[in-house]
Amino acid sequence: MSETLKVISPVDGSTYVERPLATWEEIDGALSAAKAAQAAWKYIPVAERAALCLRFVEAFLAMKDEIVPELAWQMGRPVAYGAGELKGFEERARYMIAIAGDALADIDAGPKEGFRRWVRREPVGTVLAIAAWNYPYLIAVNSVIPALMAGNSVILKHSGQTPLCAERFAAAFARAGAPDGLFQIAHMSHEMTERTIGDPRTDQVMFTGSVAGGHAVVKAASNRFIGIGLELGGKDPAYVRADANLPFAVENLVDGAYFNSGQSCCGKERLYVHADVYDEFVEGFVDLTKKYKLGDPLDPETTIGPMVRASAAQFVRGQIEQAKRAGARALVGEAQFPASKEGTPYLGPEVLVDVNHQMDVMREETFGPVIGIMKVSSDEEAIQLMNDSPYGLTASVWTEDEEVGEKIGEQIDTGTFFLNRCDYLDPALAWTGVKDTGRGATLSRVGYEFVTRPKSYHLRTKTK
Repeated sequence: MSETLKVISPVDGSTYVERPLATWEEIDGALSAAKAAQAAWKYIPVAERAALCLRFVEAFLAMKDEIVPELAWQMGRPVAYGAGELKGFEERARYMIAIAGDALADIDAGPKEGFRRWVRREPVGTVLAIAAWNYPYLIAVNSVIPALMAGNSVILKHSGQTPLCAERFAAAFARAGAPDGLFQIAHMSHEMTERTIGDPRTDQVMFTGSVAGGHAVVKAASNRFIGIGLELGGKDPAYVRADANLPFAVENLVDGAYFNSGQSCCGKERLYVHADVYDEFVEGFVDLTKKYKLGDPLDPETTIGPMVRASAAQFVRGQIEQAKRAGARALVGEAQFPASKEGTPYLGPEVLVDVNHQMDVMREETFGPVIGIMKVSSDEEAIQLMNDSPYGLTASVWTEDEEVGEKIGEQIDTGTFFLNRCDYLDPALAWTGVKDTGRGATLSRVGYEFVTRPKSYHLRTKTK
């Protein structure tokens, strides 16, 4: 008898959905079906692959009215913002479909008398995509569409918190007319996921999740020479220079810190503000924070919903209390948000000052609605502090001097550098990280390199 997956909704603690976890017999069948489907799919022209994927996008978007409240029930995002993820999903999917022909085109090695030579991007085979719950559709589409466009088959294993997101993908591909076995989903236990990674029919793993989860994926594949893409944790910093447009910086950084209840890999988790504008910036940041409405994510007036589970909220509370014991000051307080209650997933946003890098809240991933703000006296001090982290996903600088901002960006260890922007993925740019944030890349032309392998063709055309 198979085990059962239960989704406990952060909205009210109820069991929202139950699903049986896949048995090995079912996974074994899925792997064999994926291999058979991919053997034919890799010869389908890119234009025909694109037609299928575009039908999938249309079929998926047609389910918008059901998807948005499902997101709220599964992971707590307010319905006021649920449609935004679908907009990002569409932007990324359509862009990656549009560039596939050029990105996958043969690379001509140039003329050589008596020879024809080129490098081709070949599909790797079957891609196992393991997606996280915090942006369940955006994360999945980053891997699924490029993998299929490149000629691979895909098995999607979604987070146990968001199984209905995987099922929406499957329904859309079925409506689009995908060949049997080309795209499949599986609700898997950790044990079965590790066994699937170790199976010789799995050719590539694309994982988004925690650092601990990334280590588990690498360990599961340690006896195999397969590609592994890892997008893991983040502790993304921002630096506000003295010449920044302060109202603009405040508005965008508050959103970057608290959107999705702070549960974003590229959310802002630590801010460094020049002493000349520090007091004014902090005052504006706190004022805007207090305007948020914490509550039921199904209420259209709610602007910040519950965290994914009570234990996650308790972890964030622990970081806040540790920082306060070490001398930090909290400028908002839970009393500002009546729905914020210990023992529940509901946690109001918080601003901490008088923080330093001896506190976990400035060094370790928080993944919740709290921000630490430090005063700095120079660009050099800001750069040193921004780099003082085991992570490196994104970083941003806020300044009216584009040249100086770019020079600062060159000195920061990060996968993406933003100037006067944060918390956004442009599908034309590679989404990647350094240090404990992971390896590999998705999106852009570069993303196609991680779901394909190079194959060189060296043809002698004259033998006499």
